[in-house]
Amino acid sequence: MRISKLVTRTLRDDPPEAETASHRLMLRAGLIQQVAAGVYAYLPLAWRSLLKIEQIVREEMDAAGSQELRMPALQPMELWEQTGRAAAFGDNMFSLEDRRGRPLALAPTHEEVVTNIVKGNVQSYRDLPVILYQMQTKFRDEPRPRAGLVRVREFTMKDAYSFDADDAGLDDSYRAMAQAYRNVFRRCSIPVVMAEADSGAIGGKDSHEFLLPTDTGEDTVITCPACGYAANAEKAAGLYPAQETPEPLPLEEVSTPGIKTIAGLAEFLGVPESQTLKAVFYAADGEVVFVTIRGDLEVNEVKLKNALHCNDLRLAGDDEVAAAGLVAGSASAIGITSMRRIADPSVSSGGNFVVGANKPDTHYRNANYPRDFDADLTSDIALAQPGQQCAQCGATLESTRGVEVGHIFKLGTFFSESLGAHYLDRDGRQQPITMGCYGIGVSRVLAAAIEQNHDERGIIFPPPIAPYQAHLVALNMSDAAVAQAAEELYNRLWAAGIETLFDDRADAAGVKFNDADLIGLPARLVVSPRNLRQGAVEVRRRTAAEADMVPLDDVVDVVQGLVRVA
Repeated sequence: MRISKLVTRTLRDDPPEAETASHRLMLRAGLIQQVAAGVYAYLPLAWRSLLKIEQIVREEMDAAGSQELRMPALQPMELWEQTGRAAAFGDNMFSLEDRRGRPLALAPTHEEVVTNIVKGNVQSYRDLPVILYQMQTKFRDEPRPRAGLVRVREFTMKDAYSFDADDAGLDDSYRAMAQAYRNVFRRCSIPVVMAEADSGAIGGKDSHEFLLPTDTGEDTVITCPACGYAANAEKAAGLYPAQETPEPLPLEEVSTPGIKTIAGLAEFLGVPESQTLKAVFYAADGEVVFVTIRGDLEVNEVKLKNALHCNDLRLAGDDEVAAAGLVAGSASAIGITSMRRIADPSVSSGGNFVVGANKPDTHYRNANYPRDFDADLTSDIALAQPGQQCAQCGATLESTRGVEVGHIFKLGTFFSESLGAHYLDRDGRQQPITMGCYGIGVSRVLAAAIEQNHDERGIIFPPPIAPYQAHLVALNMSDAAVAQAAEELYNRLWAAGIETLFDDRADAAGVKFNDADLIGLPARLVVSPRNLRQGAVEVRRRTAAEADMVPLDDVVDVVQGLVRVA
């Protein structure tokens, strides 16, 4: 491909809307162009990379025994209502109607459709196991698209689905997919952490995320350097410092004028925050619920949502709090019986806590659970934090930021039971098929690879996913000898199977070199009058500080060594 014909335009300056390195560099290098918020066009350079990523994914999925198919993005909403996931996805799902008024969904994922496909094609245990996958455009109405291809509303995903006779078979499929994912990310030069994760609206019992550690990531990963435990913040469990349980003392009312926060309360009374209990009010599917947790901890809203089995969870508004008769800043579960009360187990770690007295500017000392207040539900709803102890080995937990590039789930039999996908076992009895699902954000992999592989000059494409392998730069194309030598070398490179991008423009050397570094192909070749006088071409690996002068006859062999794909 000649740059003079390539549909792209590089930018000298950073776009002001770019939040991350990958977003900034993909815009500057002319890989993507925004069409709407969270919607991007993949220009030719990006599309070539995406096709290579897809091929890597395809090879690993096929090697793991999967079969590729293609399912429709447009789906009947009744399928989603059968499984109850229309409500679970809520506003994140794009919905529409056809001309006859029948409701449809632009699919964010394909569990329902693929289950129906297997239902119609699997009859007995002899037909199992089966793993099906596709490369498909997905749609999710993200409330806050960000970071280029990291959080978007239309994206390319590889989604796979395993169908097994039992949990043991699911375990085997899950392990095979996890290894396939490791292989994919290794080949794309993305170092990942495999972390325990929450299943969210997908459902299921176990799930793991594959995350690229990066300071600009939107996910927090809690890790243990001692035993290797890793989980995202939504799922992670940590052991907070235990406190001795003292002899319970009588409740004592204390005036706390103007005190509204845990930090202010602890300072005013001269006690540690761990000696207080925090009251937080949430609306769960519209119902106000009362949450109690130790004052030095934070509520993990994903854990709370799972514990409440609700579809929508948010902090209650001031009007909802007032309507429920609660006193913000001075509330506790003492005497509360008119709403659901949820408590974290930390309310039992210690005693004689300071809590709200349910009237303005007043608190109690010496509140104890369950003597003074009760809960309708006790569940771990605390957010794990670095500095706490690992629940598995007791070492100190650490945290890092990360970008999710893959997610795998053990679904169990929820979808097969909801949609009637059964098989006949060896005894002729009907059994629900046991399922798993496995997603890789193909377009997000491209962003993650660039996030991981760049420098101050631009992208450093890993050879397996580079849109082209070599960047041929001709300086002074008006010189007939340069033009002829560059054309001949360009043809030789392609004939040898080396995908080459040829900068045949009449621009200055500095412009061409800057664009070559910005686009970041694995090797750069320079043909110039000075080099030709030496019978050589300047060859530099994108990551090298210095270039080598290579005789014209040896260039193809040298470049093949530089761009060889492992």
